[in-house]
Amino acid sequence: MLACVCLASLSVNAQATIADARNFAIGQTVTIKGVVTNGSELGPIRYVQDGTAALPAYGTTLNSVLRGDSITVTGTLYDYSGLLEISPTTSFTNHGAVTLPNPLPVPLSAINEMIESQLVRVDNVTFTTTGSFASGNSTVQISDGTTTMDVRINGTTNIDGTAIPTGPVSIIALVGQFNANYQLVPRALNDIFAYVPPAKEINVTIGGTTYLTGSQFAVGTTASTTVTIENTGAGNLTVSGASFSGANAADYSTTFTNAVIAGGTSSTLTVNFTAGGTGSRLGVLTIASDDSDESAYVINLYGIGTDNLATEPAANPTNLTFPTNKPYTFSGSFTPSANTENYLVVYTKNGTPVSGAPVDGTTYKRGDVVGNGQVAYVGPAVNFSPRHVIANETYNIAVFSYNGPETFENYKTTAPLTGTITSQGEQIGNYYNAIDHSSPTFLTSLSALINPHTVISYTNYKSTVMAQFEVRDTTLGRSYVVCSYTGERKVFDDPFDWTAVGYSREHTYSHSWMPTYPADGNPAKPEYSDQHNLYPVNQNQANSPRSNLPMNEITGSVVFNYMNGSVGYNGPQLVYEPREEQKGNAARAMFYMATAYNGISGNNWQLPTNQDQQILKTWHNADLPDNYEIARNEYIFSQQGNRNPYVDSVQFTCYVNFSNMSYIAAGCGDLGINEQLLQQNLVVFPVPAQTEMFVQVNGTQITDYKIVSISGQLIENKTNLTADVLKLNTTEYKAGTYLIEVETPFGKATKSFIIE
Repeated sequence: MLACVCLASLSVNAQATIADARNFAIGQTVTIKGVVTNGSELGPIRYVQDGTAALPAYGTTLNSVLRGDSITVTGTLYDYSGLLEISPTTSFTNHGAVTLPNPLPVPLSAINEMIESQLVRVDNVTFTTTGSFASGNSTVQISDGTTTMDVRINGTTNIDGTAIPTGPVSIIALVGQFNANYQLVPRALNDIFAYVPPAKEINVTIGGTTYLTGSQFAVGTTASTTVTIENTGAGNLTVSGASFSGANAADYSTTFTNAVIAGGTSSTLTVNFTAGGTGSRLGVLTIASDDSDESAYVINLYGIGTDNLATEPAANPTNLTFPTNKPYTFSGSFTPSANTENYLVVYTKNGTPVSGAPVDGTTYKRGDVVGNGQVAYVGPAVNFSPRHVIANETYNIAVFSYNGPETFENYKTTAPLTGTITSQGEQIGNYYNAIDHSSPTFLTSLSALINPHTVISYTNYKSTVMAQFEVRDTTLGRSYVVCSYTGERKVFDDPFDWTAVGYSREHTYSHSWMPTYPADGNPAKPEYSDQHNLYPVNQNQANSPRSNLPMNEITGSVVFNYMNGSVGYNGPQLVYEPREEQKGNAARAMFYMATAYNGISGNNWQLPTNQDQQILKTWHNADLPDNYEIARNEYIFSQQGNRNPYVDSVQFTCYVNFSNMSYIAAGCGDLGINEQLLQQNLVVFPVPAQTEMFVQVNGTQITDYKIVSISGQLIENKTNLTADVLKLNTTEYKAGTYLIEVETPFGKATKSFIIE
């Protein structure tokens, strides 16, 4: 099998290859350079490839880029239903046309994550259906007699609507992925043509798995390994020998000399391994043949010495930094250590330092437990980003170097690289500066502020909220998602898929309540896909039982229950009661929807007559926004460009009658603004601060404030203010933790903050 060698080079945040870029964490910014292997025939996506790997970039800004162009492109790593891509593309440079890489010949069985997005060629396959390709986008299957694979036909190509070929064909295509399925994506009709057997073609398998030339095989401590040499061509393939090179070539031997392999048959050679020492024992097997494009077929061999472990790295990495810090994510980066193959990143929450260390010979996957921590990343990259980060949380990090394939890992457990970061809290800024809750125009001004906004399609909820926020790690490299209504933790193997997991996107403000119902047309209306309103839930055990029932406390009999979500009676009314942790969240989602869309296209939005708004306001005040909901609000703000004001300010609900969307001038009346609400509305950002910091109490003014050190020393004190927002210069503060106490016309509130 021919390994692709492309002419363009690449740089990725000081990394060397696209393969390095693919190891970056989702949500991080990468810059790559390579050859584009498709044009406009696949729409606004361009697959970019160098000599190591490929990565597609998405965005209409790339529409002018042609097949064969060399480009440098910068953007954010994004998981689109299993396909790793750059989206959005923030900038690119077109360096002009270069030579296209040759497609990599592979059997269907060898198509996997290692060659995702590369240009490949599969030979001697047959379509499993006849007739014509459907008009528009469609998926068909091909088979080589053993393996079946999807072929994605894009309606933007000239393939749809044409006759499906019969008999054996060859297909040149890009390797795509949708959920758990890999796909072949041909670019044009001439990418599918009748199969003509080559004169001779070498392919190498070990244990039934194809190893492409240049790939690595873990010998481990196995004394002898059978290597199968296949000839997939029509004529004779002459194999003239097998030799070993590399640092520990003397540890490897074979009695194989030569062979003539007839078309469609195979021969074998045995690799003998005797460790000549301890640690990693590396060699290179080269098989020589008269295959015109692979006369030297190379397999890198990784053997293990007499101590049954790889060579331990001499040192751990250094210089841990955190280039990204947001309320819903952060990224770490470090300087690699010499002669290190991989890194294990472990983290803890709640400010507890990482204790314990990985055990040699143990293979860890993301989500596994090490000491008191959890594995955030395993691999060769020098950057990482833990999943499901929430706001105002202190995370401790430990990074360990290690060498060796699975079960032979040798970790550098002494003096790991360590660091600490506190995720940001609310980043409200001046978002509500023009909002005055004492004005009769308060409600209309609030509606105008949060709508219109950027519309994220309903189908993209999986690639945005789920992939980049909701999905969490558990052991053995698996993931889980929490049903927002019931608290169920559903464990699954990546990538997440709604149908496979049995989950759905629940409209908290029910779809049938919307004045625009049905709003799920093509395209769906913005209110149908609004991410502030959608939560993941178990389809059969939560979504269907809730249906469009109003939410309330169950005071009578329960007619259905699943974990912490139930259907039952409140008086004569059938209602749905979610778990305690979701009650305030659900109330705020409903309040948001009624506010955001009220008056749009002349439609009056409000809570339906059977939905008691008082219970929702009670839930809202009893279940105040926690760090999860703050992080979720900030993430959706990053996607849609608008915020849920009822997450940001508990007080705002006092001035809205959600039953008819009218203004309540008296506010909460006797309830007032209590200390708990003040504490919730006190916002300090950024945290940690370096040169300046902003302080505000949403919905009121600050009249006095004082700052004290953690030891109680008074640092600053100001009185007689009328400030909506405090802007503080923190350059004179020493690094450490402080407390700020603010006073308002309604009372006092206190919050800690950190100066770096």
